Amino acid sequence: MGKTVVAAGGSAEPKSVSSSPPLSLGTKLAYGIGAIAYGIKDGGFSYFLLLFYSQVVGINAQLVGLAISIALVFDAFGDPLIGYLSDNLHSRWGRRHPFMYAAALPVAVAYYFLWAPPVGWSHEALFIYLLVLSILIRFFITLFETPSAALTPELTADYDQRSSLISYRTYFGWTGGNAMSVMMFMALFPAFVTEAIPNGQFNRDAYATYGLIAAGLMFVAIMISSLGTHSRIPHLKAPPAKRRITIVTALKEILGPLANRSFVALFVATIFGSIGAGLSAALAFYLLTYFWSFTSQQIGIITLGVFLSAVIGALLAPIVTRTLGKKNGAMIVGVVAFLGSPLPVALRLWGVLPDGPTPFVFWFVFISGVIDVGLIICFQILGASMMADLVEQSELRTGRRAEGTFVAVNTFVRKLVNGLGVLTATYLLTLAHFPAGAAPSQVPPEAIRLLGAYYVPTIVGLWMTMMLAISAYTLTRDEHEENLRKLAERNNRSD
Repeated sequence: MGKTVVAAGGSAEPKSVSSSPPLSLGTKLAYGIGAIAYGIKDGGFSYFLLLFYSQVVGINAQLVGLAISIALVFDAFGDPLIGYLSDNLHSRWGRRHPFMYAAALPVAVAYYFLWAPPVGWSHEALFIYLLVLSILIRFFITLFETPSAALTPELTADYDQRSSLISYRTYFGWTGGNAMSVMMFMALFPAFVTEAIPNGQFNRDAYATYGLIAAGLMFVAIMISSLGTHSRIPHLKAPPAKRRITIVTALKEILGPLANRSFVALFVATIFGSIGAGLSAALAFYLLTYFWSFTSQQIGIITLGVFLSAVIGALLAPIVTRTLGKKNGAMIVGVVAFLGSPLPVALRLWGVLPDGPTPFVFWFVFISGVIDVGLIICFQILGASMMADLVEQSELRTGRRAEGTFVAVNTFVRKLVNGLGVLTATYLLTLAHFPAGAAPSQVPPEAIRLLGAYYVPTIVGLWMTMMLAISAYTLTRDEHEENLRKLAERNNRSD
């Protein structure tokens, strides 16, 4: 299959895939490590931000949810632009890496200040502070993540290897984000227990320390990934020839993936899946803290289980790809995972699981969570690999490589609606009459029960709608191999 690369001066020359060196383990690890930055950001925004600003800083939960949602909308519209620019950039460092390097320092600085808000400011001023920093962080992490994710279909065209490569990325993303959660519950929260604040989870100084550590790790992860994949630049696809691009041209090319039926299936699935993910993440620690009444140490152990889940998901996805294919595997794994996720809460509501944080209840929640999150990670890998396979199908139809655009359009809708999940969480808290800034002992039992009762049917409905959408995806292994064959013939004719 013919391939085009960018020479040092930015010119393009033909190069065959066979002459490209195979991916080394170091390159795969470096590529995967970059996802730690997004994992840390995602974990902080998904699990701690609402809890911190509403229960610790004391801002109304709906106001916090509004700030998060507005920031997501701003960020979402930046995705297609960054993806499109990274598809068309001409530089001696290729299409992707200039963006990746540029993101490292700004995102780290902004992330630290997010978790160290000024003391004594009014709620209105803190709302603006949260909003501005959230927008900046999301923009700069996108500046790295979108071009970085777009490297996957460029680094390998193989149907099975793509799932394997994405497994590295997904493993490190989950592990990086989860490591910070474990650190919070196992180290920082216990370290910040005082007489005035007997639960360190409600001490704002713990979050400032978290912000400093997390910011440093994000910077290091981005630089390792950017430098570790830098040597592959000569073997990546070149941008299209320089041309005059109008706003109309750009919009047509950005919206081009919507002409692909399989992309639309994933696009619609992403809408409902992202709302569900936002809802689940926003209420995760609410449920662990208030619904299950687990201690910080117990929550830390549960978050430790995600390390096992990441291994399960990363190892399982390539096996599922080889044995069942990506779509069939995603359907089977997804249905089991997403029906199983809220099952412990439902069992408690139905009286099957006893009240109170008994040892049996704790270990049931822990074990079921490890298995379920492992299946969810496997599902995510399969979904990302399914998206990567559409790049060649689109190239065959349009004659253009548009990895960044494919990634960006999908993440655009994911981010645009993810805030709806957080907003939904705030409405469920309001419907349950859940008090803001209250310790677990101060929340009425009926509010806790109502929160669980509203959560279960809402999350199941969103995720099953997502699975229904994925069923419309049609690209198979054989069709992907045929697309590669046709592209090879086309490129050989043009060489």
